[in-house]
Amino acid sequence: MGRVSQAQAKENRKLVVETAARLFRERGVAGVSVADVMAEAGLTHGGFYKQFASKEALVAEAVGQAFGELAGRLGGTDRASFVAGYLSPEHRDAPGAGCPAAGFGGDLAHESRESTAVPAYAAGIEDYARWLGTDGHEDYAAVATLVGAMVLARATAGTETSDRLLEAAREQLLGKA
Repeated sequence: MGRVSQAQAKENRKLVVETAARLFRERGVAGVSVADVMAEAGLTHGGFYKQFASKEALVAEAVGQAFGELAGRLGGTDRASFVAGYLSPEHRDAPGAGCPAAGFGGDLAHESRESTAVPAYAAGIEDYARWLGTDGHEDYAAVATLVGAMVLARATAGTETSDRLLEAAREQLLGKA
């Protein structure tokens, strides 16, 4: 099989990172192998190490990719609409396309401090808090409420508790409607 062009290699890398970002949020980093990512992307496992130094390097890029996707969605909506959509059953039930803070948080809590994914995650959280904030002040409490509620709602999906968690967090952030 012949070599791929630089342009094709760049497209393949982008596809692998996007695929990994989705799969890692759906199944967790530990639940997804390099072979899983490459197969889902329709590429050979052997090509992975031509593009990435390690799975950890892929995780770091996938975190950045996922927060980039979030930033794109934040730019086109107001805070109240975002919060209402975030704290919805639809978002709860679609982790692969969902919030990277909730999707990667549990996994990265177990990473070493030297992990290259942790700074990418922290930068994403900083941007998220700035966007949710007002008057130039970050709103870390809103990020914590959103992410915490989503993690708990996903962990209790299929129960009334899950829906109550989403509702309580919406009321906390948006006020009683």
